[in-house]
Amino acid sequence: MLPADLRTAEAEAREALQAALANGSGGRWTVEFRFQGLRLLPLVLRLMDGLISERPELRLLFPDAGATALARRDAPALADRIGSFSDQRKLQQEEPSRGGLVLVGASLAEYEMVEEVCGGHGDSVVLLNSSLEDAAIGIGSVARQRRKGFLAGWRTAYALLPQADRALRCAYPGEWELYRLDPDGYRLAGRFEQKPDAEQQDLALSGREEAGLGGNLRALGQMIEDLQN
Repeated sequence: MLPADLRTAEAEAREALQAALANGSGGRWTVEFRFQGLRLLPLVLRLMDGLISERPELRLLFPDAGATALARRDAPALADRIGSFSDQRKLQQEEPSRGGLVLVGASLAEYEMVEEVCGGHGDSVVLLNSSLEDAAIGIGSVARQRRKGFLAGWRTAYALLPQADRALRCAYPGEWELYRLDPDGYRLAGRFEQKPDAEQQDLALSGREEAGLGGNLRALGQMIEDLQN
């Protein structure tokens, strides 16, 4: 079912990510929290703090020096585990790197750097709230090549994706779940082995029979308020 608040979602994400990382070294995983107004850095630092006891080798990477410095300032206890994408690439050029990596907020502008970092790293990598695909070039040959190549190998560890009338959730090793927003809360509308596209979602939401009940859950408005904390 959908988490009732942000902290519950974080706990779900941590548990799912731990299970994914335990699935073997070298995995490529994604974690997504897609909310307007999300203060991502506090969430990332809390998640990292919860993972570090079981994964002391984890490194947390940010796109640029400014974001890296801010993270080190806000989490001095983790400062030696925090760096930038370019920092990691330089380290890999000196010697092979081991231990899991968590890359935060990678955008299309960092695509080549992210691909290089992952290509030079033999252990697990997690992309957290990345945007390595751009809808504006989504039909181009470059986008198709990337989708069939580098981007094809990634699996979802955790995702919570609310929209105006629905929400998608996935927590490894479970399936994708689609919830419909009704006047009295969210209800489960369908389950999928792979992330459903818009057409599959619309078809599931339009069905007269529900695939199951998620119960009357608190509206995501409460969660959005929690995002500000």
